[in-house]
Amino acid sequence: MIDRRTLLAGAALLLGSGPEVLSAELPLGRPEAFGFDALKARARELAGRAYAPPAIPDRDVLQAIDYDAHGKLKYKPDHALWAEGPSAFPVTFFHLGRYFQKPVRMHVVEGGQAREIIYDPAAFEMPADSPARRLPPNPGFAGFRFQESRGGPLDWRRNDWVAFLGASYFRAIGELYQYGLSARGLALDTVMPDRPEEFPDFTHVWFETPAPDSDTVTVLALLDGPSAAGAYRFRMRRTKSVVMDIEASLHLRKDVGRFGLAPLTSMYWFSETAKPTATDWRPEVHDSDGLALWTGTGERIWRPLRNPPRTMVSAFSDERPRGFGLMQRDRLFDHYQDGVYYDRRPSLWVEPLGDWGKGSVQLVENATDDEIHDNVVAMWVPAEPARAGSSHDLAYRLHWVADEPYPSNLARCVATRKGNGGQAGTDRPKGVRKFVVEFLGEPLGRLPAGVKPEPVLTASRGTFPLARTEAVPDDVPGHWRAEFDLAVTGAEPVELRLFLRRGDETLSETWTYQYIPAA
Repeated sequence: MIDRRTLLAGAALLLGSGPEVLSAELPLGRPEAFGFDALKARARELAGRAYAPPAIPDRDVLQAIDYDAHGKLKYKPDHALWAEGPSAFPVTFFHLGRYFQKPVRMHVVEGGQAREIIYDPAAFEMPADSPARRLPPNPGFAGFRFQESRGGPLDWRRNDWVAFLGASYFRAIGELYQYGLSARGLALDTVMPDRPEEFPDFTHVWFETPAPDSDTVTVLALLDGPSAAGAYRFRMRRTKSVVMDIEASLHLRKDVGRFGLAPLTSMYWFSETAKPTATDWRPEVHDSDGLALWTGTGERIWRPLRNPPRTMVSAFSDERPRGFGLMQRDRLFDHYQDGVYYDRRPSLWVEPLGDWGKGSVQLVENATDDEIHDNVVAMWVPAEPARAGSSHDLAYRLHWVADEPYPSNLARCVATRKGNGGQAGTDRPKGVRKFVVEFLGEPLGRLPAGVKPEPVLTASRGTFPLARTEAVPDDVPGHWRAEFDLAVTGAEPVELRLFLRRGDETLSETWTYQYIPAA
């Protein structure tokens, strides 16, 4: 489970990022021939050698650059890469520190030639007593971000739209101009019982110089870790939202128990589904509230997120998936009531490009007692075992959006509520739990007067003493809820599935939920 303060501390900073000079005092190293094919060959060769961790410039100094000291190291916009063009999107850089000790070597590419961007302390606002002044020459950077367009409506010096920081983590704003959940290059052995999780790093990054006024930027990255090495190419478009086309060429040094591709990482503490008692004053706290799946067979599935009593892993087997994502469907400010804009957090959708074959979308949910932890992971895990010496090529598209990029015409789940089973005013039966699942959508809105949708319910165990549907009494067309009681004994989890239909017509997506009676 990732501490958001550690992983993303630098991303909250307010901007203030014989060599050749580019922009204001941006020193560059010697030119070297470079291209994506060469990077892929380098990754393949690197995987054939024993892993060598990156050299840390000065651990004592970096340890002294704590959260507060790091927050004072603000990159100066005038020193940004492409501060005066040709790209519309300048690049600024994050400083190394206690929580970001592994250096990333940055390069700019033009005309097939790459030059390293040399660290210059003068590019940072740096207090006179900052420990950073004791670092050796050219220690490297912790990460980078793209600023908004120099010709756009926002002040590019104070606004950015994508950031890479920490291991292989990166994130982007969505249509609502807010950061939230993260993606990463690779997830290795997440919550495996016999080995710790591994976090490979983007150790080298290259920025391809784009044409003037292009809405697309291209970044190449070398990934390295004890079990894997890889080459990545990111083509990122800044339009109404942020869309990333990603190509990855991966090579394994070791066997991997859980080989997580296109992994997403988010935070879910509580919502209307389950609220802590007297823990927090807000009605809901989460970056994402559910996992959406579009299977190879065309089924649409919604799985509400949970804060379970212990770490839980769920697998949704599939073949040639059409997409999946961690979504933030609840967009009402009144449901959050705070100033950090959870109602604006982006949804993140993974669109496979090409045939991904057989495997499963796996959802990892960790217990948390605060919003500082990224406790949810969703990823694609191929069915074929990930063996040492194997290679894997992958292509996919990430959509950082407000809603699903390819919505269905089915009604969808908008809330999941739980309570004691039975009826109010009566003795409540033991071992019975009530679920109320709300759906909203056009197929429900066109039901004839007096006609109710049928709830189609299944459970891995237990019975349903009650199951019915009714229109939510809020005068919103197409807003219905299914209410059912689940009677079950024992503490083993129960897998639930529900959708609404009328005759042979499916009216809603499929709601799934894993209920843990012991909780």
